[in-house]
Amino acid sequence: MKRIDLEGISSWDLRLDGRRRFDIPVTVVLDPGVGAFVWLHVAPPIGDGLRRSYRKMLRWNDEFPFVKFSLTTDDRPIAAVEIPPGRLDRDALGLGIARLLAICDLLLEETAEWIWIGGRVPDPGARVGRQADLLERYADRLGELAGPR
Repeated sequence: MKRIDLEGISSWDLRLDGRRRFDIPVTVVLDPGVGAFVWLHVAPPIGDGLRRSYRKMLRWNDEFPFVKFSLTTDDRPIAAVEIPPGRLDRDALGLGIARLLAICDLLLEETAEWIWIGGRVPDPGARVGRQADLLERYADRLGELAGPR
């Protein structure tokens, strides 16, 4: 975990696991006056002309109202949650991260072509996600995003 502090704002770069996708880059930014922002790096920069990918993200913005999908300046697709300062606590941050990981798992097949050559999802073998306990803790609040348990 890498932490950076600058002018009262802290950020952490993490590598987290969903149930189906592993080693997902996640950034948490804490600005006490504004709240927290958590964004999950859905994939490396995409180069398919962006039109098709942009349509997917617009659809996902409609389907997942508590998460915002967008592109970074270098065309990396990200999914983000925002937690306002009045609601910012350990539980809200945990739920936000769990929500992003669950959506990342849910969209695994749709994003596979962005992540792996040939769009083939690697066989996880017996690997179990390191954040399984986090996903289980918030499963009742994630609803259908939690998937089968």
